[in-house]
Amino acid sequence: MSYIQNPSSIEEKSFQIIQSVIDEEHAGYVFQTEMEESIIKRAIHTSGDFDYLYTMRFTHEVNDRILEVLSQKGTLIVDSSISLNGINKRVLDQMGVRYECFINHEEVVQLAKDKQITRAMAAVEYAARLEGPKVFAFGGAPTALSYLLELIEAGQATADAIIGVPVGFINVEESKEALLDSPVPAIATLGRKGGSTIVVAIVNAIIYQMKTVVTDDYVRYSTPTATEGGKG
Repeated sequence: MSYIQNPSSIEEKSFQIIQSVIDEEHAGYVFQTEMEESIIKRAIHTSGDFDYLYTMRFTHEVNDRILEVLSQKGTLIVDSSISLNGINKRVLDQMGVRYECFINHEEVVQLAKDKQITRAMAAVEYAARLEGPKVFAFGGAPTALSYLLELIEAGQATADAIIGVPVGFINVEESKEALLDSPVPAIATLGRKGGSTIVVAIVNAIIYQMKTVVTDDYVRYSTPTATEGGKG
């Protein structure tokens, strides 16, 4: 047996296989934009699950909002160290984007004890104090996602966009449905599937789709032009 040892070649071949499966088993499927195609395919690549063709939802021009936050050097807030470890921090550093996971932050731990709430909920409350544009991403804390939506509704927090793909059985589907029903631009998955690795897939797909223009003095990122009905 011959082995493909180059990681980039493995990934390229994987995406070719994903497209061939879509062509053969999901004939007629049409992606709405290049960005959505990139996000959904990377979620499939991460999970091996083609259900994401039908369960990934995008509301209120969410991808444009996330791109705006990144280009404005905003903050990406994730709910787990798994997500924080998986996102491409090198590229985010080049872009000047701040990324945080506050779950183990001293003040968050104390806040959770004082208010008798989960640390994930306390992390949301703490993150809400940050100034500037923000994107929240949830892969494993549906209660924290629901709590953020409550804070937003009460005027105690703001979010430019939310990635809500928690996995599990308790309050998972309900939190996602509430997110999709909210006025906040959102990426969410229907049902119980999701997880921190799907957060990573979504975030990395977005930043990989951003085109890079490099000069001697700076790095500027511009958004891709979306093509309706594209298949790649």
